[in-house]
Amino acid sequence: MIEFKLPSLGADMDEGTLLEWKVKPGDAVKKGQIVAIVDTTKAAVDVESWQEGTVAELVIMPGNKIPVGTVLATFLEPGEAPGAARPASTSAAAPAPSRAPETVGAGASRTSRRMVSPAARVHAQEYGIDIDAVVGTGPHGAVRLEDVEQAARKKATAKTGTAPGDKSTEMRKTIAAAMARSKREIPHYYVAEVISMSRALAWLGQENAKRPIPDRLLPAALLLKAVAVALKRFPEFNGTFREGAFNAAAKVHLGVAISLRQGGLIAPALLDADTKPLSQLMQELSDLVKRCRAGSLRSSEMSEATITVTNLGDQGTEEVFGVIYPPQVALVGFGRIVERPWAENGGLKVVPAVTASLSADHRVSDGHRGSLFMIELRELLQQPEELN
Repeated sequence: MIEFKLPSLGADMDEGTLLEWKVKPGDAVKKGQIVAIVDTTKAAVDVESWQEGTVAELVIMPGNKIPVGTVLATFLEPGEAPGAARPASTSAAAPAPSRAPETVGAGASRTSRRMVSPAARVHAQEYGIDIDAVVGTGPHGAVRLEDVEQAARKKATAKTGTAPGDKSTEMRKTIAAAMARSKREIPHYYVAEVISMSRALAWLGQENAKRPIPDRLLPAALLLKAVAVALKRFPEFNGTFREGAFNAAAKVHLGVAISLRQGGLIAPALLDADTKPLSQLMQELSDLVKRCRAGSLRSSEMSEATITVTNLGDQGTEEVFGVIYPPQVALVGFGRIVERPWAENGGLKVVPAVTASLSADHRVSDGHRGSLFMIELRELLQQPEELN
């Protein structure tokens, strides 16, 4: 029997409202299939299954608001017969046993044990949080630092009394909590590089002249692809920092910061961005922006970003230095492309240029490696045809 739980769709999510089931008992489910729609403070998210199986029971009905880690449904594993006993829940009501349990008295049963990270326990004491009431979203129900942070945010929200239905206010609180945590816990450092875009824009002009208008490429696609390719040589900027250790990501999933019309920001992921040609990346970026502003995203897009890129575009300022989105360890920013005086080979000319910045986590990397990453990014943009 497989428990299908409400996943954390980002470090700033602690609960969601089940809007709709896309499956019913008896349905066969494939890995990656959309099985439910869950509303968060930022968007309605299509939740995908991470395993194959057959739906045994829908535990939560639409309309219920539930914390991350709550069991939504149970699936029968391939070959498992109906009527198998449902496993003990590892949701908020009954956390699962742990792999590295807290010390208990002699003869205590395994079911009484629970893994709580030292950092989570310390922060729970600081915030006045009952650690036994915290939903553990780590392996086997382990309570992590992020779980305590979520509980603290929920406690703070309850005290301030946000009006029901005020989604924009809730979103601002969610963003504020995540960014406050980032600046409190992550020792940021910053490097920047002004990059000539002459060759890149000239190549884009030539390339777009061959394409129908709907298939033309924007500079944003080229910038994103350059970041994704550069990360393959500098993996220390592509991953997450959890429980005191950096975990390098095997793939490059670029979180793209997108501003919402009603206010606020969301950063869903372009999956496997380094492996896709520019045409596909451009199509997926356009689709992602459209669905993001329509409030329709997939759970994998919300939970799997390994780094975030913010691109201010034509309406932005010349520079941006972003705040890292935990548990990620880096953020790349691009200001708007502007004309600048440019010295080259003893001469002076005017060229289009963009200021690229890197905000990075000093626990994982240092300024030297950050500078080398920016130089790699600069050089890649001087050979745009190689990124196609």
